[in-house]
Amino acid sequence: MIYAFDTYYYEDFAKTVCIAFEDWNSEQENEIFNEKTMITAEYESGAFYKRELPCILSLLEKIQLKPNDIIIVDGYVTLNDEGKIGLGGYLFEALNRKFPVVGIAKNGFSSPDSKRREVFRGESKTPLFLTSIGIDVDEVQKKVEKMHGNFRFPTLLKKLDQLTREE
Repeated sequence: MIYAFDTYYYEDFAKTVCIAFEDWNSEQENEIFNEKTMITAEYESGAFYKRELPCILSLLEKIQLKPNDIIIVDGYVTLNDEGKIGLGGYLFEALNRKFPVVGIAKNGFSSPDSKRREVFRGESKTPLFLTSIGIDVDEVQKKVEKMHGNFRFPTLLKKLDQLTREE
């Protein structure tokens, strides 16, 4: 199973949603999990994970992960070639390196990262930015390119983004 997470911040709470789907080219989700939590940390430039990681870990308590499951986060796993990690890297560590984590980001990151791939989908000239840990990034790139949907954002990831924004 693949579990994709996203969090949206409101004035006094955060809403985290997870869409679970069978494989990379699934058109529909198998299950949706969501949770509203108090915001435990203010936004800190360069430390986004401090705000979002607790939300994802809290929602993960409702999910029974199994071997071979994969987690997708809205953001980065690695940030540069010097070993700096992003949200996905911190999540991988918090889960004792047991589950592969894929980061799919909408916006570019300035530091060079040889592990980062650009994914062009549909007819979009704007890429998604892909990083991973625990799974080969080149293998994941091919799968993300073929995810369901004709546009830049795969169908299920677009739905995930919309669900987080519904109060």
